[in-house]
Amino acid sequence: MAELCAEDRKASYDTADEIIKRLKEKKNFIPSSVTVHREYAFVLLQEYRDYIQERSENDR
Repeated sequence: MAELCAEDRKASYDTADEIIKRLKEKKNFIPSSVTVHREYAFVLLQEYRDYIQERSENDR
């Protein structure tokens, strides 16, 4: 997530898809089910938003 934040990526579903893509490249198991993929993207997006918020609070 630090890489994406350093790239100034906004918290969006495109970013969640990019996280999933990068995880797959690192051989992390991502189920192929569309429903599971959508839920996984939603959770990743929440985590990324939390990460961005935490970083911005620490920068103050």
